[in-house]
Amino acid sequence: MLLNDQLDEWDRSSFFHPSTHLAQHARGESPNRIVTGGKGVFIEDRNGTRLLDAFAGLYCVNVGYGRTEIADAISKQAHELAYYHSYVGTGTEASITCAKMVIDRAPDTMSKVYFGQSGSDANETNVKLVWYYNNVLGRPAKKKIISRWRGYHGSGLMTGSLTGLSLFHNQFDLPLPQVKHTLAPYYFRREDRSMTEAQFSAHCAAELEAMILTEGPDTVAAFIAEPMLGTGGIVPPPAGYWAAIQPVLKKYDILLIADEVVTGFGRLGTMFGSTHFGMTPDIITIAKGLTSAYAPLSGSIISDKVFKVLEQGTDTFGPIGHGWTYSAHPIGAAAGVANLKLIDDLGLVAAAGAQGAYLNASLKAALADHPLVGDVRGEGMLAAVEFVQDKDDRVFFDPAQKVGPMISAEVAKLGVIARAMPQGDILGFAPPLCITRAEIDTVVAATIAAVNTVAKTL
Repeated sequence: MLLNDQLDEWDRSSFFHPSTHLAQHARGESPNRIVTGGKGVFIEDRNGTRLLDAFAGLYCVNVGYGRTEIADAISKQAHELAYYHSYVGTGTEASITCAKMVIDRAPDTMSKVYFGQSGSDANETNVKLVWYYNNVLGRPAKKKIISRWRGYHGSGLMTGSLTGLSLFHNQFDLPLPQVKHTLAPYYFRREDRSMTEAQFSAHCAAELEAMILTEGPDTVAAFIAEPMLGTGGIVPPPAGYWAAIQPVLKKYDILLIADEVVTGFGRLGTMFGSTHFGMTPDIITIAKGLTSAYAPLSGSIISDKVFKVLEQGTDTFGPIGHGWTYSAHPIGAAAGVANLKLIDDLGLVAAAGAQGAYLNASLKAALADHPLVGDVRGEGMLAAVEFVQDKDDRVFFDPAQKVGPMISAEVAKLGVIARAMPQGDILGFAPPLCITRAEIDTVVAATIAAVNTVAKTL
C-alpha cells in the first residue's frame, strides 16, 4: 500500500515532470516514484523500496549517494556565503578553486572554464562563444553548427536543435536552421553491413565532408559531438572514427566541441573522454560528474586558441555580453571542489576503468548469444544491450511493442534501475563509479532474468 497519498495527489496536481506522458500521469494511469534517500549505489523510495541505481540518476551521481564530504562542503558554503555573482571579475574562494581544479584535470590545450548550471546552458554558451569568435575574426557567415543524429546536447532551443533525437524536435518547431545533422557513428545500425568498423568510420568522415562542402565551408563554424554517444544509445565510436573526423574539421577550420557532460571526470576510466579517444577539442562541455549532481554546476572549458580570440574581442568591442545570474554559484562550486577531491581520494577514475570492464564483459558473456539480443556494447562505466526481433537478419521490433521499456520495468521489479533508451529497444547502464563487483553481479543477474521473462511474452 502506498504511504502519504496526499503527496501523490500533490505530485499529480501540481508538479510538471520532464520527459513524462503528462496526461497519463495527471490521470494516475502511470506509477510515480517518490525518492526519499540514497546511500552508495542504492536509492530508497517513500515505501521503503530499495533499488540499485545502475544509471546513477541520469549518468551523474558518480561518487554515489550519501557522501557526507560533499554535503558538509555545501552546508559550510551556504552558512558562510550562500550566493554572490561572478560578473565583472568577481569571484569566490569556491569558484576560483573549482576553476583551477577543472583546468588542472583538463587536456593541456585548455585555458579557462566558464561555469553555468546545466549541460544545456553550457552548450548554449558554447554556441554563443563560437559565433562571437567568428565575428571577432571577421567571418560573419561562419555560423552553422553540425551535430550528429542521435547525439544529445540538451533540450533548449539551440541545444534541443543540436540534439539529434526526434523526441526533442517534434512539435517544438526544432531544429533551428543554423543546425545541421550528419550520420551517427552507430556501427550496429550501419546500412551497409559489409563494412568493417574502419570502413564505416571513413564513410562517416566522408559524409561529414560532403555536408561541409554542400553547406559551404565558410558557413560552418563548429562540429559538436559526444566522445561516445550517450542518450542516443550508449554507442562507442567505431575503430578509427575520431582519427578520421578530426582532419576534416582541421581542413576547413571548423571548431570541435566535445560534449563531455556524460564522459567527463572519470566515467570512461580516464578523466576525460577526449583523452580516451584521442580528441583535441577547442571547447569541452562539462556538467553531471563535475559535482556528481550534489548541486547544479556545469562548465564550458575553453582552449587557449579560442580564449585568445575572445580576449581580442573584448579589446575591440568591450566586456563580453554573456552571463547567467547563477554562473559559478558558490554552493555548486563548493560541491565541485569536494566532489573532485573525493574522486581523487577514492581512486574512482581507475575504478571506473576496471569495474566498467567487468560490467561490460559480464553483460557480453551473459547476453551476447541470447536470441533477443542484437548487440552488447560499452566502454568504461557505460554499457548497453540492444534487443532485436531477429538477430541474424537484424530485424528490429515494432516500436509500438515497447520491448525496451518492458525489460526496464522487469529489471526494476528485481530491484535494479536501468534505463530504456529512446529511439530503439535499448537498455542502458551507467552506474555510480563506486559500484562493486558484487553489485555489478546483481545488475547482470537482474538483467538476465528480466530479458528471459520478457522473451517468454514475445
